[in-house]
Amino acid sequence: MQGPRPVVLSGPSGAGKSTLLKKLLKDFENIFGFSVSHTTRQPRPGEVNGKDYHFVTREEMQKEIDAGEFIEHAEFSGNMYGTSKGAVQAVQAQNQICVLDVDIQGVKNLKKTDLNPIYIFVQPPSIDILEKRLRGRQTETEESLLKRLATARVDLELSKEPGLFDLVIINDDLEKAYSELKEALLE
Repeated sequence: MQGPRPVVLSGPSGAGKSTLLKKLLKDFENIFGFSVSHTTRQPRPGEVNGKDYHFVTREEMQKEIDAGEFIEHAEFSGNMYGTSKGAVQAVQAQNQICVLDVDIQGVKNLKKTDLNPIYIFVQPPSIDILEKRLRGRQTETEESLLKRLATARVDLELSKEPGLFDLVIINDDLEKAYSELKEALLE
């Protein structure tokens, strides 16, 4: 992998990663590029194939994983997610800093590669606030919401592992969190 050091954003669903990422890509569109992950889950309303995710079948994704086309991949809530080498190379080919959005499992897998990114964890101020955010989206069944909250509790514990992340941002105020993110990346 050539080019400037990539950035890995991680954190539980509902912590605000996507919101921070959208602001960053809008304000610095020529500097940062988003590595579009693959997933086997169905698109949510408003999501665009190839922009938000590459929506693929389980068979397609497994075939590419078996062929060594993925840097990292994981299964979450019955769906597969992953970062393909091609997605990262597409951003680097534009001469941009590649930003990846991955879960903790993905972070641990990336640590075993030669990618050498900057690891940033975005966390909610509390589980209660996270639950309010997830309920506010109205995209989850009660069962999937409870699964996401359980996963978030585990992620928040795992994120405390020394050396796993270069920076932890507590997203209780979007502008403050965004300012911390910019400061870390514009160095």
